[in-house]
Parts: sequence; C-alpha cells; structure tokens
Amino acid sequence: MADGKEAMESYRLDVKGMQVYVKIYSAEEAFAPIYEVTYPGIGDATKLLLMSLRPELMALIPLDPNRLNEGEYLEEMKDKYKQTSSMLIDRYLPQTPEEVKTLLIAYIMNMMIGLGDLEVPLADDNLEEVAVNTSTEYMWVFHKKYSWCKTNIKVPNEDYIYNKADQIGRGVGREINNLAPLMDAELADGSRVNATLYPISQKGNTITIRKFAKNPWTMPALIKNNTIDPYMAGLIWTCIENEISLLISGGTASGKTSFLNAMSIFFPPTRRIISVEETRELTLPEFFQWIPMLSRMPNPEGKGEVTLYQLMINALRQRPDIVVVGEVRVERDAETMFEAIHTGHAVYGTVHADNASDTIVRMTNPPIAVPKIMLNALGAVLVQFRHRAKGIRRTIEFAEVLKGGDVNVNYRWNMRTDAFSQVSELTRLADTINLYGGLSKSEIADGVDKKVKILKWMVKNGVLDVNSSGAVVSAYYKNKEKIIGFAEDDVKYSGEMLR
Repeated sequence: MADGKEAMESYRLDVKGMQVYVKIYSAEEAFAPIYEVTYPGIGDATKLLLMSLRPELMALIPLDPNRLNEGEYLEEMKDKYKQTSSMLIDRYLPQTPEEVKTLLIAYIMNMMIGLGDLEVPLADDNLEEVAVNTSTEYMWVFHKKYSWCKTNIKVPNEDYIYNKADQIGRGVGREINNLAPLMDAELADGSRVNATLYPISQKGNTITIRKFAKNPWTMPALIKNNTIDPYMAGLIWTCIENEISLLISGGTASGKTSFLNAMSIFFPPTRRIISVEETRELTLPEFFQWIPMLSRMPNPEGKGEVTLYQLMINALRQRPDIVVVGEVRVERDAETMFEAIHTGHAVYGTVHADNASDTIVRMTNPPIAVPKIMLNALGAVLVQFRHRAKGIRRTIEFAEVLKGGDVNVNYRWNMRTDAFSQVSELTRLADTINLYGGLSKSEIADGVDKKVKILKWMVKNGVLDVNSSGAVVSAYYKNKEKIIGFAEDDVKYSGEMLR
C-alpha cells in the first residue's frame, strides 16, 4: 500500500464531452473510501483561469436562467458559449492544442450552463446518491459497490450551492429562498433533488440528489447479485402471471422501487399498464403499453397540485389491466389501491415497513389505517432490506397474506449464511392461484421450477437489461414451450431466437 493508500477501483467517465478520471481508494487517515476525481489535461491553475473567465462570458452572452429548460434556447446558448469560449481560450491560452481546447470548452460549458461540480458524479452510473452538505466540506457520494465515499470535490461557497439549487428549481417551476428554504425538485432525467438553505440546515446550504437509474434493475440482475433467490423470483413471476396483487415493503433506500421495477419484466405484454409516482423512478420495457404518470407539487401560489390519489383515481378511468403505485403513504391512497384490486385490476405497490408483520401494522394504523380485512385483496408481501455495514440489499421475506389480513412467512433470508430458505408451505396463496389459474400445488411447483430454469438461463447468458429480459418473458407468454426448451437445452441466447 503506497503512501497509505490502497486502490479499490478506477475508471474513466465522459462528462458531456469532458474526459474525467475517477479513482476510489482507502486511506489510512480516512474512515470512508475516497472518491477522487481528476481532469486529465486541466490543472488547478488552468481551472482557476477558466473560472475567472466566467464574468467576461456572462457579460458577452447574458443568460436567462428562467429559460434553461427550453430546449431550443438552451441549444442556442450552448452554441454561443462554445464560440465565445473558443475565442477567449485563444486570447488567454494561445497555441493550445485542439484536443485540449475541446476539453477546456467542455469544462466551461459544464460550469456555465450545467451543474458545475455536480456534473461528474451525475455522469457516473455507479453512483446512487450525490450529497453537497456545505461549501466548507467535501462532497459525498453513495457508490453502488462501496457505499458512502468522500470525494475530493469542494464547491467554492454557499452562494454556489444556492445558485445551483435555484437553477434546478427554476427548471421545474419550484422556488427556494429565505421564505421557502426547503425544496423538492427533479432533474430532466428524473433524478430526485432535495435542497435546503442555511440556517435551516445549520452547517450551510445543501443539495442531495438521488439519481435516476439509467439501467434499471431487472429480476435476472437481482438474482445474479444474490439479492433474491431464483425460486422466490419464479414464485413472484407465477403470482404476476395469475394477476395476483403484491406489496413490496422495506426501509428507506432498501430497494423497494428498484425491486418493483425488476418485477415489471414479468408483466404480460398484452396488458395496459399505468404507473403513478411522486417522482419518476420506473423504467419498463419499451414495447409495453405503459403510461407513466407523475404527481405535482403546488406552485408558489399554492395552485396546480396533482396528488397521487388524484392520479390513481384518474388511472382507473383509463382501462388499465395493471396499476403500479410508487408508494402508499396515506389512507386514501391505500383505499384507492384496494378498490382497484377489488374491481379486477392487478396492483403492485410499495410501502415503508421493516418486515412482513410490520407491514400489516403499518397498513392498519395511522396515517394509512385501512381495515385489516381489506388486506385480503393482497396475495403476498415481499420485504426488501439494505445491510448498510455489508453494502448489500436482500429480499429478506416472502409472506403470503392470510384470510383476515395476517401474514405467513414462506421464505426468509439468513444473514449468517447469506442464503434463502423456505420456512413454511404456501396455503392461502396456493388456494388463490388454484382459484384464478386452476393449478394444483404440484402444478404450481412444476411451473415455478420451469421459470427458475428460464431465469437461471437468462443470468448465464447475460440477459440482464430491461428490454432484453422483458423480451424473453414476453416470448414465454407467447410460446411457453419454446422458451422453456431453450432454457432446458441450455441454448446460447440471441435476440433473433425470440422471433
């Protein structure tokens, strides 16, 4: 370990035309991994010079921050800034090679029109969260593999944080100021943004961004990293195939919505799907008939709000076969969800709770407080868990919902062995599948076994992305024996074979 540093991983990123080098390492003097960003070809002195050009650029090309969300205006400004930046670089850094000049212009563009120092972590698909806690401390990021890491990025001052938060808010019609020091917003790619101002946040202004997954989780991907057992995944597939509604619970950042997205590849392609969310997190296969709907906060005058409840009511008027609910928070959300189930829709949603039993307690007490008997409409509860110390996420329980609203845990994860095991037989869920699908217990088990073979075959062949994995499942619904045969014969996968 040279100079007290132990390298963990390194890679390059393309940040809107700017090449950046990322190195993650552990250091003797640090308690958390270090996420170090360097700009090849741009030293600290050059960065200072480029930032000193900002006032001159703004004077030459005034920028209207209220129009940055207008595509045509933004492209026009980009062209002008590129031309002017090139002119200023020729003036202050003459004889700069063209490849270095291109890099410098990209850096200026990110700082002037983009989100500046936030652009690098936002471009890294390995990150889930980006946190600016104050201008006096280094930024933090949550890495999918290494958990929280401290970066070497520090923003210049508190005004910088405020300006970037204001820029984000203006893009979606939100305000942040001394009278409204808390803001929830989103970026154009669907990433969720929370910002706070001093003195509400005592150390200084903050920006926290939960990134929208560009490559969403799928069930084969979750099986590959041992988040879920293949047999449990096959059982979930059987439930969805027979239009049995499921509820996913778990703590904050346990992966509830990611799991909901992973389950979506099991939806039959002939169904009309409507999802309702507070912020866009779901990404379903592109060939589905899917209508994503988002709630909306009121404007500064308190007008224009669209609630999750209103979206759910509206969704039921659009003849859906499947309704996906981002999160159940209050009583009327839950009542509408159960009304949708009772009127013949398959519903899949999430709720905050730590285990299957607590899910029932959460659903039957304020602020949700639905009658326990209503839980009969659900087939099963799946519980997601995030082990912060180990940096892993697991499906810790699969529990069928019994008549009367209690739960019977059928499968559970063992933390000591990091393995899944069956702890009880299916009872009511088996009866429900028999009622709607006409399958006996032995036929259910046989069907799940075949689905397990398909899922393992997909994992082995690297069929992990949302469109290709969704296509395999859709092909299964069209010709079951064909896809089962591919899996049983271990045929090498190609997209052409599904046609």
